[in-house]
Amino acid sequence: MTNANDIPVAHTPTGGYGVSFPPLILGGCTEPLAPGAPDLRGIWKTISATRGGEPVPADDRLMSYTERIEQCGNRIVDCGGGTIADARADGTEENAVHDVSVFDYTTPIHVVATFEDGAFVLRPVGMPGIEVVRKLDEDGHMVWTRPDMGGVRVVLERVSPPL
Repeated sequence: MTNANDIPVAHTPTGGYGVSFPPLILGGCTEPLAPGAPDLRGIWKTISATRGGEPVPADDRLMSYTERIEQCGNRIVDCGGGTIADARADGTEENAVHDVSVFDYTTPIHVVATFEDGAFVLRPVGMPGIEVVRKLDEDGHMVWTRPDMGGVRVVLERVSPPL
């Protein structure tokens, strides 16, 4: 059995990974998902997005967003926008995402991850009130919200089987 601990933590390459996802990071991991973890594994594409309750324009970058999520144990790796966010969803700074911002691929970020009430929650260290929440809705879509960005709500559909 290959556990999440057996696989090195992944980081965004200089300048981001480009237009194609990197090779699977947790692909060989056989550890079951942690209790309470939503199964978000797979590739997801935006089907709708709103900001402040209003639909975003068709040319908004949110409408072309695609991400790939891998999970193993309490570890979750989210590749999207050219970055790799690899963390343990255990609520600690030690096992948080320690990577770079999607906006410039150089600004360091440190983001604590947890599984709460069936959702995957990210909270940047030292930035109270900011959180990104990903959860499955009743139709099996993934919904991620970020209230601090003008009430952003993105609905994505899984376009691949769980990875």
